Amino acid sequence: MKPNIKLIVIFIALNVGLSCSEDVPDMLELQPLFPLSQDDTAGNWRNVMGVDYLSQLDLPVPESPDSEAYQLELEHLSNITLERTREQEVKINYWAAGGVIRWNQALRALVSKYNVSPAVGAAPDPQRPFSNPPFAARAYALLSVAQHDALIAAWQLKYDINRPSPSLVSTEVDSYFDTTELPSYPSEQSVIASVSASVLKSLFPAEADYLDQLAEEHINTVFWGGTGTESDVVTGRTLGTFVASKVMAYAVTDRMNLSADPNGTYISFFEINPTNVPEPWNCIELPLRSPMLPLYGRVKTWMDSTSVFLALPPPPPLVGSVAFNEDIANVRQISDNRSREQWRISDFWADGSGTSTPPGHWNLIAEELILSKKWSEVRTARAFSLMNRAMMDSGILCWYAKYKYYFPRPSQIDPDIRVSTGIPNFPSYTSGHSAFSSAAGTLLGHLFPSEKDNLEKQFIEAGNSRVYGGIHYQFDNLEGRKSGIAIGNILISEALTDGAQD
Repeated sequence: MKPNIKLIVIFIALNVGLSCSEDVPDMLELQPLFPLSQDDTAGNWRNVMGVDYLSQLDLPVPESPDSEAYQLELEHLSNITLERTREQEVKINYWAAGGVIRWNQALRALVSKYNVSPAVGAAPDPQRPFSNPPFAARAYALLSVAQHDALIAAWQLKYDINRPSPSLVSTEVDSYFDTTELPSYPSEQSVIASVSASVLKSLFPAEADYLDQLAEEHINTVFWGGTGTESDVVTGRTLGTFVASKVMAYAVTDRMNLSADPNGTYISFFEINPTNVPEPWNCIELPLRSPMLPLYGRVKTWMDSTSVFLALPPPPPLVGSVAFNEDIANVRQISDNRSREQWRISDFWADGSGTSTPPGHWNLIAEELILSKKWSEVRTARAFSLMNRAMMDSGILCWYAKYKYYFPRPSQIDPDIRVSTGIPNFPSYTSGHSAFSSAAGTLLGHLFPSEKDNLEKQFIEAGNSRVYGGIHYQFDNLEGRKSGIAIGNILISEALTDGAQD
C-alpha cells in the first residue's frame, strides 16, 4: 500500500553510528524527492574528468523485461516488497529525500568529527585526517565531482537501455512511492551509494565499516521500495565504484600529499625573508604549531590554473603605511566597541573546530536552495560539483597568497586587539572565509538567480565576520572577495557550456 505523501514527515538520525562510538548528528527533516524534471538528456552533459566511463566498462547486456531471467528478478523483488517492515519504510523515507543530499550531509558530519587539531608534535594519521577548511574543500569537491560524473554516465545508460520501473512491468511489485518514468537500469541510488562510499572511504579510512553499512542501507532501500531489481543494483554498484576509482586516482596526483610540508620548504619556495616580508607572520597560537598546509597553494586546481591565478591578489599594504594604519585602526575600533550584532555575525560564520568548516556551511546553504527547486539527482550533483570546485580553487589561490605574502594578523601588530574567535594558524592575507564564501555565493547566484542578491549579502557578511572577529583586516576581506568572485565566474563559464542549459 502506498503512503499518503502529504503525511510523510520524517525526522531521523542515521541509524548506524560513526566508529569510535561517536554518533552522526541528527539530520534535517526532509520530504521525499519528487523531481519536477528527470533531466532525460543529462547523459549528454559534459562530465568533469573528461572520461568516457561506459566505454571502459565491460557491462553485461541487460535482460529484456519479458525474459525469463528478468521475470525471476521481478518475482524476487515482489516478495521483498510484500514483506516490507516499518523499520524499512523509515529508511526508505530517509533516503528518498535524495541520495546526493544525504551523502553530502554524511560528509559534513565526518568533516565535523575530524575537524579537531591534532596534538602538538603528533605525526599525521592518514586513517584519521585533520579535516581543516582546505582538506574539507577538497573532500566536498571530490565527492561531488564523483557523484556528478557517475550520474551523467548512469543517465546515459538509463536512456540507452530504457528499462521501465519494475512496477510498470509487474503489478506484483508493491512500489512504496508512485512509479516514475525514470528508467530503472542502472539504479541511480545504487550508483550514488557506491560512488559516495568509495570516495569517502579513501578520505576517511577509519570510517570504512560505517560507510559500507551506510551504503548497504541506501542500496537496500531500492529493493525495499520496489524501484529496482538485482541487475539494476549490481550495474549501479559497478558503475559507481569505477567512477570513484578514476576520481580518486586523480586525487593521488593533485599534490595534496605535499601540502603539509613538514620540512618547511615553503620558505624557499615563496622566498620568504626579511627583504620581501619586512613584518612576517608569526604563529601566536599556544602551544605553538607548525603552520597549516603551507603548500596547499600548489595543489592542482580543477579549472585551468592560468585562468585561476590571473585572480591572484596584489601585495597587501606595507605595515606602517597610511593604508595599513587606517585599516588596523578600524580593527582596533571594532575590538574596543564590538556591538552585539557584530558578535552575532562573527559567531554565526565562525565555522571553527568541530564544525563542517566554511565550505561545509556553503554546502548547507546550497542544499536548502536545491531542495526548494526539487531538482533531479543528476542536476543536484552538478550544482554541488560546480560550487565545490569553485570553493576549492578559490581556497588554493587564497592559500598561495597567504604564504607568498606571509602577512601578520592584526593582533600580532597590536596585541591590545581583542578577538572574538580563534586565531587561525596561518597568515592573514587574504581571508579564507571571504574567498570560499564569495566563490560559492557567486556560483550559486548564477544557478539561483532569484536568490542572487541574498547570496551576495551572505558572502559579504561571511567575509565581514572575520573583521568583526578581529582576526582579519578589511583589505584581507576585500581582496579575498575579489578573487573568490573571479573564481566563481570561471565556474559560471563552465556551467554555461556543459550542456545542462541553466
